[in-house]
Amino acid sequence: QVQLVESGGGLVQPGGSLRLSCVVSGFTLDDYAIGWFRQAPGKEREKVSCISRVDGSTYYSDSVKDRFTISRDNAKNTVYLQMNRLKLEDTAVYFCAASRVCLVYYDDRDVAFRGQGTQVTVSS
Repeated sequence: QVQLVESGGGLVQPGGSLRLSCVVSGFTLDDYAIGWFRQAPGKEREKVSCISRVDGSTYYSDSVKDRFTISRDNAKNTVYLQMNRLKLEDTAVYFCAASRVCLVYYDDRDVAFRGQGTQVTVSS
């Protein structure tokens, strides 16, 4: 059974850090690229970061570049998103999704599987 399960969200003050995890089952990280996306209330889904399946190349949106780091542990079938220097505008539901290649933007037609998401709230 294919599953993507996110964890690690929570409430954090501006400037703080969180590490999100995406544990996958039913496939391996060699099979799919894994992207992190987020959606805030009333806003479009936004691509945050992605790690490719082939060589582990990483991609970041301009809004998170130099603050967030994506990584993977193939032995644990887990992809991480380390989020530092969090800002109020980072508040959203974050979810991971599997696709054959890293997506420029989220499209259900290109996503093979996705998780339910984890809430990240940045507030003072």
